[in-house]
Amino acid sequence: MTSAPSTRPPPAVLTVRALAVLVAVGCLARVLGDGVAERPVALAFGALVVLGELLRRPGAGVREAAPLGAAGALAYALLGEVAGHPTHHGVAQTVTVVVAASLLGSVPHLALGPEPGADEAARRVLTVAFAAVCFQPLYNRGAFQGWEGPAYPLLLLALLALTVLCDAVLAAGTARARTGRPFGPLLREELRGRVGITAAVCATGAVMALAVAVVGLWALPVFSVPLLLAQLSYRRCAAVRATYRQTIASLARATEVAGHTPAGHAHRVAALSGAVGRELGLSGPELTVLEYAALMHDIGQLSLVDPVPAGATARLPAAEQRRIARLGGAVVRRTGVADAVAVVVERQADPHREQPVAARIVRAVNAYEERARDAGPGGGPAALAELRLAPAGDYAPEVVAALARVVSRGGLTSPPVG
Repeated sequence: MTSAPSTRPPPAVLTVRALAVLVAVGCLARVLGDGVAERPVALAFGALVVLGELLRRPGAGVREAAPLGAAGALAYALLGEVAGHPTHHGVAQTVTVVVAASLLGSVPHLALGPEPGADEAARRVLTVAFAAVCFQPLYNRGAFQGWEGPAYPLLLLALLALTVLCDAVLAAGTARARTGRPFGPLLREELRGRVGITAAVCATGAVMALAVAVVGLWALPVFSVPLLLAQLSYRRCAAVRATYRQTIASLARATEVAGHTPAGHAHRVAALSGAVGRELGLSGPELTVLEYAALMHDIGQLSLVDPVPAGATARLPAAEQRRIARLGGAVVRRTGVADAVAVVVERQADPHREQPVAARIVRAVNAYEERARDAGPGGGPAALAELRLAPAGDYAPEVVAALARVVSRGGLTSPPVG
């Protein structure tokens, strides 16, 4: 009998979680010993974090599921004054308030089932601690006295940029430990993913800290409204994207329903193409085009009078492959899907030097999936060997190499037959 694969997180992930627990416990012990400074301020920011956690939507399709809570936590970490009066809450109280408020706001989610991931919670603790350590000790020692004009706001923005970098490094490091993918592409992917809502979170956190320093705690509800509206807009955009993807997935299943391709083939090609695209450093929009094209790569077979046996187009003559690809591109254009997707579909059979990167990936992954599927269990290495030995113009060497790395880390070495 073979034992079930272990679900224990990698040591690097456990180390990050353990460090977050140690930081949180140490800060709590410090606060219990020294007492809570400026209780009304702590309660106000704690309530803001609780509200942000209550509004959390883990499946919202954005990288930061609780932007209001994150903005409130960062603002408290960078808070130096309240209505002109210096604060003295320090690093330990900042972390304690954020952790306690996050836990309190997560209670309803725990009761309903979905909950924030342990890795995300650990990163929240460590990034808030990082921001507070960078700001609070220096501020309390008077290091920023005399900073006037734009210098002080720019300082806060610079500290927030470092905090975002810290969070991205932690996220990329834990992803590296889980997946084995190179750290550099993972870090670039994390940084790209923080351009949208995370930028709004940082800007709101800085504005909150500056506004509370001048007008007091009344600034918190005022400056929460724009971020709440942005969060709502992101959720609507995510819902539209999800509906759009479901429509494309339904179109992709048309070839399976018609008996032209095996069940699950399009989804396996899309999943593996996405992994190869990330391995090659494609950005978010490029990965979206790649996924849609991979899902619809066989749709041209609907125009054939005589179906290809098992839908295996990769072994057809080059001219026939290109004809089916052109038919597929024409079908995609009629569906109203983005033109970039149609271009990938119709050029997937061209010589690789003439193809866009996404088309190179779809062609290689489709051929690999067909060959591995036909070879049965353990057919992955043989399929990769066939791709490497194919004529020079068929498959891009860098794509085949990336595919081999993905498969070696647990990709579809023996694709399941639907």
